[in-house]
Amino acid sequence: MTAPVFLVEHFDTDGEGRHVLDGPEGRHAVSVKRLHSGEDVRLTDGAGRWADGVVVDTEGKDRLIVRIGAVTEEPAEEPRITVVQALPKGDRGELAVETMTETGVDAIVPWAASRCITQWRGERGLKALGKWRATAREAGKQSRRTRFPEVADAMTTKQVAALLAEADLAAVLHEDTALGTEPFATAALPGSGEIVLVVGPEGGISAEEVALFTEAGAKTFHLGRTVLRTSTAGTVATALLLARTGRWS
Repeated sequence: MTAPVFLVEHFDTDGEGRHVLDGPEGRHAVSVKRLHSGEDVRLTDGAGRWADGVVVDTEGKDRLIVRIGAVTEEPAEEPRITVVQALPKGDRGELAVETMTETGVDAIVPWAASRCITQWRGERGLKALGKWRATAREAGKQSRRTRFPEVADAMTTKQVAALLAEADLAAVLHEDTALGTEPFATAALPGSGEIVLVVGPEGGISAEEVALFTEAGAKTFHLGRTVLRTSTAGTVATALLLARTGRWS
């Protein structure tokens, strides 16, 4: 079994190469995971830097003493994959973030589409965004990632259009094949740069939104013969991209 991953802000050590993992991460390691001397762990800052270590000792209920090796920086993979995720109902937003993180997406952008039932406003919006970011962090650790996906502030449709205009491939998933959508499985993909993928809400992307996105340079694509829910479409499309771009090779 691979070593569990813990999030740290720094890799400071004493003269013997020992690092103290404390706070919530230390408490989880000691009181929940119940790690003991001799067990392997991996520490990461979630931004690509990581170090493998071995547990030396524990102190109390929330301090893990780890002897770590050299700190390594994992380069960002290309092409970078960003999914613009329309806001789903209930906890399906966290489900989408969790599975996309486990799959390997690089960035997630919450989108307040016109047909979204859920709307993020005021304190409710800040709380929901915090849940998405916490979900990405925990799923990053669970899936043994050392570079966690960025979860941006929620964007408007105009802001998403501006993001698409800068992408090397701007793709909008749309189930209406009457619009002349292309199969995403055969789309021409860039070898580097950024792919931005838009996943609409349960009610679908409006004609006005599609028009704005295509004016910005996006193309519309369909995934297959079936219609996926908004909480699963981004994960399926990300997996397809990772396989086709060679990032899973």
